[in-house]
Amino acid sequence: MPSKAGRPLKMRKKTPDKNIVSDIAVNININCNTVRFDRQKMIEMIQKVAGQFGIKKAQINFAVLGDRETASLNRKFLNKTDTTDVISFDLSDEADDVRIFDIAVNAQMGRRQAQSRGDRPESELALYFLHGLLHNLGFDDSTADKAAKMHKTEDNILQKFGYGIVYRSRPLN
Repeated sequence: MPSKAGRPLKMRKKTPDKNIVSDIAVNININCNTVRFDRQKMIEMIQKVAGQFGIKKAQINFAVLGDRETASLNRKFLNKTDTTDVISFDLSDEADDVRIFDIAVNAQMGRRQAQSRGDRPESELALYFLHGLLHNLGFDDSTADKAAKMHKTEDNILQKFGYGIVYRSRPLN
């Protein structure tokens, strides 16, 4: 996903710091109610993951959208004509110590994907939230090796938060 400077951020820290969450604000704006999920559990996961990867201060904004809105963003910002599961933006000013991320997740696609594999829609949506965040934390899935590393990280985190392994049954594109 694009960053302000056109490149992903590098992770600042490799070891988890379990105490850093208080200065990480997470907002979730729901514009599509296709998937029910525990908002507080999702916020907790995002805060803890951001803290584990060295984020000390952040404003992380999520928009839960449908196909039409996601396709519109995809067209406007990435020049792609179809819908997608997640689009993330790093709006941070590198001179500031506060990270600012805007992430759009597609609840309609999440429901469809979960149903096609027999997974819970909430778990699929959690994958999308996490996937967008990880892009802004420097993860990249542009090659098979990078994608495998990213998806393994996602599944490890999702398991820890009770969502299970979500990416396991997906074919590599």
